[in-house]
Amino acid sequence: MTVNAVKREIPDYIEGYGKVRRFDGAFARKPEGRIAGAKLRCFNNDRANKVAPSLKDAIRASGLKSGMTISFHHHLRNGDYVVNMVLDACAELGIKDLTLFPTALFGVHKKVIDHIKSGVVTKIMGSVNGPIGQLVSEGGMGVPVVLRSHGGRPRAVMAGDVHIDVAFIAAPTADCCGNICGTIGKSACGSLGYAYTDADYADTVIAVTDNLVAYPAAPVSIPQTKADIVVEVPSIGDPAGIVSGTTKVTRDPLRLLISKYAAQLIEASPYFKDGISFQTGAGGIPLAVTAFMKEAMIRKGIKGGFGLGGITGYFVELLKEGLVSKLMDVQSFDLDAVRSIAENPNHIEISADWYANPWNCGAAVNMLDVVILGATEVDTDFNANVNTEADGALLHGTGGHQDTAAGAKLTIIAQPLLRGRIPCVTDKVYSVTTPGEVIDAIVTEYGITINPRRKDLLDAVGEVKGLPIVPMDELAARARKMSGPTDPVATTDRIVGVVEWRDGTVIDVVRQLKK
Repeated sequence: MTVNAVKREIPDYIEGYGKVRRFDGAFARKPEGRIAGAKLRCFNNDRANKVAPSLKDAIRASGLKSGMTISFHHHLRNGDYVVNMVLDACAELGIKDLTLFPTALFGVHKKVIDHIKSGVVTKIMGSVNGPIGQLVSEGGMGVPVVLRSHGGRPRAVMAGDVHIDVAFIAAPTADCCGNICGTIGKSACGSLGYAYTDADYADTVIAVTDNLVAYPAAPVSIPQTKADIVVEVPSIGDPAGIVSGTTKVTRDPLRLLISKYAAQLIEASPYFKDGISFQTGAGGIPLAVTAFMKEAMIRKGIKGGFGLGGITGYFVELLKEGLVSKLMDVQSFDLDAVRSIAENPNHIEISADWYANPWNCGAAVNMLDVVILGATEVDTDFNANVNTEADGALLHGTGGHQDTAAGAKLTIIAQPLLRGRIPCVTDKVYSVTTPGEVIDAIVTEYGITINPRRKDLLDAVGEVKGLPIVPMDELAARARKMSGPTDPVATTDRIVGVVEWRDGTVIDVVRQLKK
């Protein structure tokens, strides 16, 4: 066992994962070696038409065999059909022991559980939301799932930690040569930012489309130089499923108060000035923060630089009204964003590598002034948990939490002090996703709690009258008093999840729940 920088005991070797690189701090590990690559291949003119007769034919032509790694993107979110249809086809072809490497899985992918039980899928590296996460938590997989951030995933591919044998790219529009577009077609999902790395580094790339158009397709997100095979299917998904989760400003008075405090903190910070860049996400509280910031920007005559990340209609409004000059979109979170990226040249599609990879020549997250994030719980060392519930169930992916927290100048966790009777501020989180060294403030309905590391921020807010500043020990004591005693999570010693920091080091592990 080894103790890492967030005081977690981690084995030196984890069965089904391998040798552990210890997390020594948010910026401790430096890149080494060279960028990995896909195999060389080419298509002669007589093979310019890459369209396969069926999905099974495409899989056969790809050379996919048992034991290989396949990847998917999640831009259609809870409306995606491609993961299920590919695994069904693999099962019918007798292909087993696959490593699933999705950018995320959702409730719509519940059928994956059947393929886990039958041995078609034996390993998952990627976010496991909902029922698949519950299965993993209860010991339903033979090896641990590996959880990476949106930036950690392309880093792992480029560094050679993960090799993709076949990438299946859900393509809202494609032509016979594999030019892919995400902004048009009946299943348009906007940005295809999470698919870029897969297209660049997989040995074989299959574009799965329900809108096959005449050559050349335009506009092009991923060009034909990356695609090996194209296959047309009746439907790749339901775009209505993109809007999964909360994408409306909260109307709850308690959450509105939290949002107001967070916006006041931003306004009091040194970063609230012309050119401010920010990311706020799609939850009810972050969207309310965006609304309050909009009011403050208009009141003070401030024009922002850019909005980043998963883009919603609220950010689209800021762009239209000139309150930000650009949107950098790695994932379109609603249909307003899908329409905007198709129409507005200042709404820019970016890859996950560009967005958040810590091992390139400069990720966009490093340009952020402010980010608003949530968490299932935070502790007195400001560590945040977003992967598990307080009961230890592994139900959530990491997303861009680690990346934006590490990159932004001001990282704020905005959340209620309790959810039900479960405290969201505790002495020790069940699992660490993001270390306290990159989290600057916690905002609850009881006020603003600032990390003592940020004396400059404490000084700045101290000059503003009326801002409720609450020390961490007082906040944690209040949470304990309100929630009453809580039972520790009962687990076995078996590790079912490995939480990587964005640089590939292990920041924590998740253990199997006792039934």
